[in-house]
Amino acid sequence: MGTAMLVLGVDPGLTRCGLGLVAGPADRPAVTLQACVRTGPELALEQRLLRVHDAILEVIDTHQPDAVAVEQVLFSSNVRTAMATGQAAGAALLAAARAGIPVTAYSPSDVKLTVAGAGDADKDAVARLVTAQLGLARAPRPADVADALAIALTHLARTRIAALTADTPAASTVAAAQAEAGRAERGGWEAHLATRGLLPGAGAGTSADRPSPVSTPTRRRR
Repeated sequence: MGTAMLVLGVDPGLTRCGLGLVAGPADRPAVTLQACVRTGPELALEQRLLRVHDAILEVIDTHQPDAVAVEQVLFSSNVRTAMATGQAAGAALLAAARAGIPVTAYSPSDVKLTVAGAGDADKDAVARLVTAQLGLARAPRPADVADALAIALTHLARTRIAALTADTPAASTVAAAQAEAGRAERGGWEAHLATRGLLPGAGAGTSADRPSPVSTPTRRRR
């Protein structure tokens, strides 16, 4: 049994920005909200970014998440798409900063590995496993929403690992093990760590499954 935590996952984009609120603990996640912010090319860039920012800030103000997790923007052969995604990610970071909520970025392969067990999983596989893990009747649509929920699930899982390994010899090796797991063809990184004895007391029903509450900074109100 883990610590209750509410995470807002953001899959940044200008045309479609996926939002997913997931309540933990990591072993019993549940959806609180799933939404997609849409903006059209008929709007000026600054107006599109403002809409994304305001929509995210409204979700934060309404639901008071403990953390925000955003998909990290990586280099892409499509420069225009990469720039738009990066700008939308910036709007999400600004919204979180205004609310005083900590933000963590995860690469696409981090998310796929954690949720689907393979860093090269396709979007359909991610959507299917998000649907299963959250006990949903159908896969979230559009795919941006499924990705946002996957990002939130990733943060819940990684927060659990950090709590389990805190103040143990394993803490200094977790980062290296995560990197190795990212190169593995099969298996999630949590299972990868467990096979190497890096999750002390992680058996079901033990007190080690109850990580300490994650502290969050004081939120500033507008």
